Amino acid sequence: MTSGPTGHGVALVGCGAFGTFVLDAIRDIPSLRVVACADADRRRADALAGRYGAAVHTNVRDVIALPDVDVVVLATPPAAHADAAVAALRAGKHVFCEKPMALTVEDAARVEAESRRSRGVFTVDHVLRYNPVLRLLQRLRQEELLDPLRRFALENDASDEDLGPDHWFWDPAHSGGIHVEHGVHFFDTANALMGGDPLEVQGTEVRREDGTVDIVVATATHPGGAVATHSHSFTHAHRAERQLMRLDYGFAEARVTGWIPTYATVTAWTDEAGAARWEELPARTAELLAVPGLRPHGQERITVSVARDAGSAQPARGRGITRSVPHRVDCVIDLGGEDRKPHVYAESVRAAMTDLLHCAAHGGTPQADARAGLTALAVARAATRSAQSGRTVALTTAVPAGGA
Repeated sequence: MTSGPTGHGVALVGCGAFGTFVLDAIRDIPSLRVVACADADRRRADALAGRYGAAVHTNVRDVIALPDVDVVVLATPPAAHADAAVAALRAGKHVFCEKPMALTVEDAARVEAESRRSRGVFTVDHVLRYNPVLRLLQRLRQEELLDPLRRFALENDASDEDLGPDHWFWDPAHSGGIHVEHGVHFFDTANALMGGDPLEVQGTEVRREDGTVDIVVATATHPGGAVATHSHSFTHAHRAERQLMRLDYGFAEARVTGWIPTYATVTAWTDEAGAARWEELPARTAELLAVPGLRPHGQERITVSVARDAGSAQPARGRGITRSVPHRVDCVIDLGGEDRKPHVYAESVRAAMTDLLHCAAHGGTPQADARAGLTALAVARAATRSAQSGRTVALTTAVPAGGA
């Protein structure tokens, strides 16, 4: 598909708070214009369409029939994602889909298969793939300043303050449950940082007295003896929310804070050549934190200090690897702290849409493509099945038989 004479026409399906957030994040991408807003509640569509001079519709079928719509943004509740995505892709539209891309692996496989047949490009809003802090850690791994990731540990103590007992979030038929509705972000992040999909998953659920699941834990074993542990608790007040990713690289450790990361520290042990390379990082801040489509606010910082001879020069050994690493490196990656979370979040969504549009114009595969969405959902569903059965679930492939 190619864009029209005045750029890509975008239609939003699902005009709630998140749909509004997405349009606000992407509205000033060059050559992009909002042409339609659709919602089963026409009043919501009317209110949002009025801000953009867009047409109003009540269902996805009408939207994908519009000739001036090139990109369909799906921001409906999760249960509606798969059918809408397949319909839009069959119509040749590009699709930007809020996570999760489906509630079942079978439905996600339908979307993934359709994305390979369609001339449209599919991107799932796994926004952490476009986060500058996590991109930096991937670059440091590619440059071999960090070894392969051995351990990914997530602690996500999230708020339930606005999630009343009747909220759709608690209903697995609508949300898929916590592993699916929220956990896919982090299963996908672990897959990206570890460079591969897990082999097996063990899940646990904790229930309130009324039977509502509000705490889940999943442990995923990855190739090469790496392991990821994901803990999600929706039990806190907003002001008491806490999120931490601890990443163990053997001779280095990263601690990343916030579910939209804006701050991280890295402590590494290295030799003189490595220390010199770490000391060069602050001068490369703009390059290392760059994500196409994401506009920095100008106060991002990378700082590095090296404590030379903080340890013995005698070889140190861990997990069979022996090195002389006498120098300790302390690196701080700061996007402005928690106050910059709204900026980083919105700009990461903008970057995801920029990735989709770039692939639409030039070919290629988005960072957060349908395969990534399918794989993350397969892990989430396996964790859910494991929690309910009490058994470890093997993941031989993310694509079920007949879905490839």
